[in-house]
Amino acid sequence: MTEGHVSVVTGGASGIGAAIVRHLLDGGYEVVVLDRQAPKVTHAKLHAVQVDLFDNAALTKAVADIAARFQVTHLVHNAGTIRPASIEDTTIEDLQALAQLHIGVALTLAQAVLPGMKTRRFGRIVLMSTRGALGLANRTAYGSTKAGVIGLARSWALELAPAGITVNAVAPGPIGDTDMFRGVIPPGDPREQTLAAAIPVKRLGRSDDVARAVMFFADPANGFVTGQTLYVCGGSSVGSIVI
Repeated sequence: MTEGHVSVVTGGASGIGAAIVRHLLDGGYEVVVLDRQAPKVTHAKLHAVQVDLFDNAALTKAVADIAARFQVTHLVHNAGTIRPASIEDTTIEDLQALAQLHIGVALTLAQAVLPGMKTRRFGRIVLMSTRGALGLANRTAYGSTKAGVIGLARSWALELAPAGITVNAVAPGPIGDTDMFRGVIPPGDPREQTLAAAIPVKRLGRSDDVARAVMFFADPANGFVTGQTLYVCGGSSVGSIVI
Protein backbone atom coordinates (compact mmCIF):
# COMPACT_ATOMS: atom_id res chain seq x y z
CA MET A 1 0.00 0.00 0.00
CA THR A 2 1.31 3.45 -0.90
CA GLU A 3 -1.41 5.54 0.75
CA GLY A 4 0.23 8.30 2.78
CA HIS A 5 3.61 7.86 1.09
CA VAL A 6 5.31 10.99 -0.21
CA SER A 7 8.17 10.90 -2.71
CA VAL A 8 10.56 13.73 -3.51
CA VAL A 9 11.87 13.43 -7.09
CA THR A 10 14.64 15.63 -8.47
CA GLY A 11 14.61 16.42 -12.18
CA GLY A 12 11.03 15.23 -12.38
CA ALA A 13 9.81 17.71 -14.97
CA SER A 14 11.12 15.91 -18.05
CA GLY A 15 12.75 12.77 -19.42
CA ILE A 16 13.34 9.85 -17.08
CA GLY A 17 12.26 11.96 -14.11
CA ALA A 18 8.85 12.67 -15.66
CA ALA A 19 8.36 8.95 -16.28
CA ILE A 20 9.26 8.19 -12.66
CA VAL A 21 6.78 10.82 -11.46
CA ARG A 22 4.05 9.37 -13.68
CA HIS A 23 4.63 5.85 -12.36
CA LEU A 24 4.63 7.07 -8.76
CA LEU A 25 1.39 9.01 -9.24
CA ASP A 26 -0.20 6.00 -10.93
CA GLY A 27 0.91 3.96 -7.91
CA GLY A 28 -0.90 6.27 -5.49
CA TYR A 29 2.10 8.20 -4.20
CA GLU A 30 2.06 11.90 -3.44
CA VAL A 31 4.99 13.44 -5.34
CA VAL A 32 7.05 16.60 -4.84
CA VAL A 33 9.17 17.53 -7.88
CA LEU A 34 12.36 19.55 -7.49
CA ASP A 35 13.42 20.98 -10.84
CA ARG A 36 14.40 24.22 -12.54
CA GLN A 37 11.29 23.95 -14.70
CA ALA A 38 7.70 23.13 -13.83
CA PRO A 39 6.27 19.69 -14.72
CA LYS A 40 4.28 19.57 -17.94
CA VAL A 41 1.44 17.72 -16.24
CA THR A 42 -0.87 18.49 -13.35
CA HIS A 43 -2.26 16.11 -10.77
CA ALA A 44 -4.01 16.44 -7.42
CA LYS A 45 -1.08 14.69 -5.73
CA LEU A 46 1.69 16.45 -7.65
CA HIS A 47 3.56 19.40 -6.14
CA ALA A 48 6.32 21.36 -7.87
CA VAL A 49 9.17 23.33 -6.33
CA GLN A 50 11.32 25.21 -8.83
CA VAL A 51 14.94 25.41 -7.69
CA ASP A 52 18.40 25.38 -9.24
CA LEU A 53 20.05 22.24 -7.86
CA PHE A 54 23.50 23.74 -8.51
CA ASP A 55 22.64 26.39 -5.88
CA ASN A 56 23.05 24.46 -2.65
CA ALA A 57 21.87 27.34 -0.45
CA ALA A 58 18.60 27.59 -2.38
CA LEU A 59 18.24 23.81 -2.36
CA THR A 60 18.81 23.61 1.41
CA LYS A 61 16.06 26.17 1.99
CA ALA A 62 13.64 24.46 -0.41
CA VAL A 63 14.08 20.97 0.98
CA ALA A 64 13.82 22.17 4.58
CA ASP A 65 10.43 23.64 3.69
CA ILE A 66 9.40 20.38 2.02
CA ALA A 67 10.45 18.32 5.05
CA ALA A 68 8.39 20.64 7.26
CA ARG A 69 5.28 20.39 5.07
CA PHE A 70 5.36 16.71 4.12
CA GLN A 71 6.14 13.42 5.81
CA VAL A 72 8.61 12.33 3.16
CA THR A 73 8.92 8.55 2.87
CA HIS A 74 10.73 8.29 -0.48
CA LEU A 75 13.60 10.17 -2.05
CA VAL A 76 14.47 9.69 -5.73
CA HIS A 77 17.51 11.68 -6.83
CA ASN A 78 17.21 11.49 -10.59
CA ALA A 79 18.54 14.86 -11.79
CA GLY A 80 21.78 14.75 -13.74
CA THR A 81 23.74 16.05 -16.69
CA ILE A 82 26.69 14.81 -18.73
CA ARG A 83 29.08 17.61 -19.80
CA PRO A 84 30.99 15.27 -22.14
CA ALA A 85 34.63 16.19 -22.79
CA SER A 86 38.01 14.61 -23.33
CA ILE A 87 40.42 14.48 -20.39
CA GLU A 88 42.28 17.48 -21.78
CA ASP A 89 39.10 19.54 -22.17
CA THR A 90 37.46 18.67 -18.85
CA THR A 91 37.66 21.57 -16.42
CA ILE A 92 37.78 21.54 -12.65
CA GLU A 93 34.57 23.54 -12.79
CA ASP A 94 32.90 20.68 -14.71
CA LEU A 95 34.00 18.19 -12.09
CA GLN A 96 32.93 20.37 -9.18
CA ALA A 97 29.55 21.13 -10.76
CA LEU A 98 28.70 17.48 -11.39
CA ALA A 99 29.97 16.45 -7.96
CA GLN A 100 27.48 18.95 -6.53
CA LEU A 101 24.62 17.82 -8.75
CA HIS A 102 25.09 14.07 -8.48
CA ILE A 103 26.49 13.68 -4.96
CA GLY A 104 26.12 16.97 -3.08
CA VAL A 105 22.42 17.28 -3.86
CA ALA A 106 21.84 13.72 -2.64
CA LEU A 107 23.52 14.55 0.65
CA THR A 108 21.59 17.79 1.16
CA LEU A 109 18.28 16.07 0.43
CA ALA A 110 19.03 13.07 2.63
CA GLN A 111 20.06 15.23 5.57
CA ALA A 112 16.72 17.04 5.36
CA VAL A 113 14.41 14.01 5.12
CA LEU A 114 16.26 11.43 7.21
CA PRO A 115 15.10 12.69 10.63
CA GLY A 116 11.48 12.03 9.64
CA MET A 117 12.31 8.69 8.04
CA LYS A 118 14.19 7.58 11.13
CA THR A 119 11.34 8.63 13.42
CA ARG A 120 8.90 6.59 11.34
CA ARG A 121 11.45 3.80 10.91
CA PHE A 122 10.76 3.61 7.20
CA GLY A 123 12.29 5.10 4.09
CA ARG A 124 13.24 4.38 0.49
CA ILE A 125 16.12 6.24 -1.16
CA VAL A 126 16.82 5.65 -4.85
CA LEU A 127 19.83 7.32 -6.48
CA MET A 128 20.44 7.53 -10.22
CA SER A 129 23.82 6.36 -11.50
CA THR A 130 24.65 5.26 -15.06
CA ARG A 131 26.04 2.41 -17.12
CA GLY A 132 28.81 4.91 -17.93
CA ALA A 133 30.10 4.59 -14.36
CA LEU A 134 31.73 1.36 -15.53
CA GLY A 135 33.78 3.32 -18.03
CA LEU A 136 33.10 5.41 -21.10
CA ALA A 137 35.40 7.68 -23.07
CA ASN A 138 34.93 11.44 -22.73
CA ARG A 139 33.00 11.13 -19.47
CA THR A 140 35.57 12.23 -16.87
CA ALA A 141 33.21 14.39 -14.80
CA TYR A 142 30.05 12.39 -15.48
CA GLY A 143 31.46 8.88 -15.07
CA SER A 144 33.44 9.64 -11.93
CA THR A 145 30.64 11.38 -10.07
CA LYS A 146 28.05 8.81 -11.12
CA ALA A 147 30.42 6.07 -9.92
CA GLY A 148 30.51 8.01 -6.68
CA VAL A 149 26.73 7.68 -6.49
CA ILE A 150 27.12 3.88 -6.35
CA GLY A 151 29.58 4.22 -3.49
CA LEU A 152 27.18 6.58 -1.76
CA ALA A 153 24.32 4.08 -2.02
CA ARG A 154 26.42 1.24 -0.63
CA SER A 155 27.68 3.30 2.30
CA TRP A 156 24.30 4.75 3.15
CA ALA A 157 22.64 1.35 2.89
CA LEU A 158 24.81 0.02 5.70
CA GLU A 159 24.32 3.07 7.88
CA LEU A 160 20.56 3.32 7.45
CA ALA A 161 19.49 -0.35 7.36
CA PRO A 162 18.90 -0.54 11.14
CA ALA A 163 16.43 2.36 10.80
CA GLY A 164 14.30 0.55 8.20
CA ILE A 165 15.59 2.71 5.35
CA THR A 166 16.83 1.13 2.13
CA VAL A 167 19.20 2.82 -0.31
CA ASN A 168 19.70 1.59 -3.86
CA ALA A 169 20.90 2.88 -7.22
CA VAL A 170 19.55 2.55 -10.73
CA ALA A 171 22.11 2.76 -13.56
CA PRO A 172 20.56 3.35 -16.99
CA GLY A 173 22.26 2.68 -20.28
CA PRO A 174 21.42 4.73 -23.40
CA ILE A 175 17.84 6.01 -23.05
CA GLY A 176 16.76 7.26 -26.44
CA ASP A 177 13.70 9.33 -25.52
CA THR A 178 15.51 11.88 -23.33
CA ASP A 179 16.90 15.34 -24.00
CA MET A 180 20.16 14.22 -22.37
CA PHE A 181 20.62 11.49 -24.97
CA ARG A 182 19.65 13.81 -27.82
CA GLY A 183 22.19 16.34 -26.58
CA VAL A 184 24.90 13.81 -27.45
CA ILE A 185 23.29 12.04 -30.43
CA PRO A 186 20.79 14.23 -32.33
CA PRO A 187 17.80 12.69 -34.16
CA GLY A 188 18.86 11.16 -37.46
CA ASP A 189 22.49 10.75 -36.41
CA PRO A 190 23.72 7.37 -37.80
CA ARG A 191 25.45 6.73 -34.47
CA GLU A 192 22.02 5.95 -33.01
CA GLN A 193 21.59 2.79 -35.09
CA THR A 194 25.21 1.78 -34.49
CA LEU A 195 24.72 2.15 -30.76
CA ALA A 196 21.45 0.21 -30.74
CA ALA A 197 23.08 -2.63 -32.69
CA ALA A 198 25.87 -2.84 -30.11
CA ILE A 199 23.40 -3.33 -27.22
CA PRO A 200 22.63 -7.03 -26.61
CA VAL A 201 18.85 -6.50 -26.73
CA LYS A 202 19.32 -4.51 -29.98
CA ARG A 203 17.46 -1.38 -28.99
CA LEU A 204 17.86 1.82 -27.01
CA GLY A 205 16.20 2.08 -23.64
CA ARG A 206 13.07 4.08 -22.84
CA SER A 207 12.32 6.23 -19.83
CA ASP A 208 9.62 3.79 -18.70
CA ASP A 209 12.25 1.02 -18.53
CA VAL A 210 14.11 3.05 -15.91
CA ALA A 211 10.98 4.12 -14.06
CA ARG A 212 9.95 0.50 -13.53
CA ALA A 213 13.31 -0.23 -11.91
CA VAL A 214 12.87 2.74 -9.61
CA MET A 215 9.41 1.50 -8.66
CA PHE A 216 10.88 -1.85 -7.63
CA PHE A 217 13.26 -0.20 -5.17
CA ALA A 218 10.53 2.20 -4.02
CA ASP A 219 8.07 -0.56 -3.17
CA PRO A 220 7.39 -0.60 0.60
CA ALA A 221 7.36 -4.41 0.43
CA ASN A 222 10.96 -4.59 -0.81
CA GLY A 223 12.69 -3.96 2.50
CA PHE A 224 15.20 -6.81 2.10
CA VAL A 225 16.95 -5.22 -0.90
CA THR A 226 19.47 -2.50 -0.08
CA GLY A 227 22.88 -1.31 -1.22
CA GLN A 228 22.30 -2.62 -4.73
CA THR A 229 22.81 -1.16 -8.21
CA LEU A 230 20.40 -2.24 -10.92
CA TYR A 231 21.68 -1.70 -14.46
CA VAL A 232 18.86 -0.90 -16.87
CA CYS A 233 21.01 -1.10 -19.96
CA GLY A 234 19.86 -3.85 -22.30
CA GLY A 235 22.78 -6.00 -21.23
CA SER A 236 25.48 -3.47 -22.15
CA SER A 237 26.94 -3.54 -18.63
CA VAL A 238 27.77 -7.23 -19.04
CA GLY A 239 30.03 -6.62 -22.01
CA SER A 240 30.62 -8.89 -24.95
CA ILE A 241 33.26 -9.60 -27.56
CA VAL A 242 32.12 -10.82 -30.96
CA ILE A 243 34.64 -13.12 -32.64
